[in-house]
Amino acid sequence: MDMVIEVLSGAHFSGWHPSTTSSCSSPTSSHHPFVIGVSGGTASGKTTVCDLIIQQLQDHRVVLVSQDSFYRGLTNDELKRVHEYNFDHPNAFDTEQLVETLSKLKSGQSVQVPFYDFKLHQRSSERSRQVNASEVIILEGILVFHEQRVRNMMNMKIFVDADPDVRLARRIRRDTVERGRDVHSVLEQYAKFVKPAFDDFILPSKKYADIIIPRGGDNLVAIDLIVQHIRTKLGQHNLCKIYPNVNVIQSTFQTRGMHTLIRDRDLSKHDFVFYSDRLIRVVVEHGLGYLPFTEKQVITPTGSIYTGVDFCKKLCGVSIIRSGESMENALRACCKGIKIGKILIHREGGDETQAPEGIHCVCKHFPHLKIVTSEIEEGLNDQFRVIPGLGEFGDRYFGTDDS
Repeated sequence: MDMVIEVLSGAHFSGWHPSTTSSCSSPTSSHHPFVIGVSGGTASGKTTVCDLIIQQLQDHRVVLVSQDSFYRGLTNDELKRVHEYNFDHPNAFDTEQLVETLSKLKSGQSVQVPFYDFKLHQRSSERSRQVNASEVIILEGILVFHEQRVRNMMNMKIFVDADPDVRLARRIRRDTVERGRDVHSVLEQYAKFVKPAFDDFILPSKKYADIIIPRGGDNLVAIDLIVQHIRTKLGQHNLCKIYPNVNVIQSTFQTRGMHTLIRDRDLSKHDFVFYSDRLIRVVVEHGLGYLPFTEKQVITPTGSIYTGVDFCKKLCGVSIIRSGESMENALRACCKGIKIGKILIHREGGDETQAPEGIHCVCKHFPHLKIVTSEIEEGLNDQFRVIPGLGEFGDRYFGTDDS
């Protein structure tokens, strides 16, 4: 039996808007950059894809960090046998420094990225590149998906696919022109290290990719779609970037106006209930859009065949006493004959915590629970009161507010 539980809670009416700036010191209100990982075989076109994405995101701050910058400098013994050194093995990279660097960028700090000399096979002690915190961080490299700690910091993972012969031709051209190597050494290294490493480490990491781009930088359609998705994510609340199960309904002047009214402490009970009910209906309708459906054909009055969808049949609702009870009428109006149960959650203290802190807690314990809301509060003040807040929703809705 298909069972979908709709949890109804007053927490759906917390507040956030793109133009709102939080005055809290809570870490939940800080900026979270969108991190993109771009992997693929050697000379697959990763850098070209990254450059095209950056060009199309000119109105956003974007930084590119290459895994190549984190190659370990070779020891004297390794330098003597440099042609036997495998630069395509995970151990060739300083993964700990890469993790530390990416963590600092995600937390909003500036970092110094090392400069690696491919001719000397050493890091420069005099040169480095300062990278500042940005809206979008692109991490590019052949093995950026290999380390789980690095993968876990990514919001999007792209694998650039290209024909092996094309990749080899590009590798020969790059290593002879840019890195001062001869064709024989490039081919020898490719057969001995590059291809086996691709089969052993890079290709298996392809399974972690969210998006696979065939033909690399030539696939402009795929890159356009990726840029559109990034723009959408950049316009979302920070929590939606962290938790894909959190969905904030797109703000309009109507929803913004209703939130303005119900936050007004001088609004009458009648108007508070009226505009709350309007918002509740919007949230419920939006939430129902995430339920499963089946395709269905019907005959219209004109005798035509219309192909549409059939609603999910076996549903129940669960309201959290007591603010959640305010949402029951909207659910019944949308889902004919739905059965509704109730649960009571004991809360310590007298203040509500329907804020980013609460969403973090719910998502960490129930990562597969879909959360739909019209706005998200800025956070909690030093008295643990939700700000900007709208007071005790249940008291204002049911008329039990003493004031």
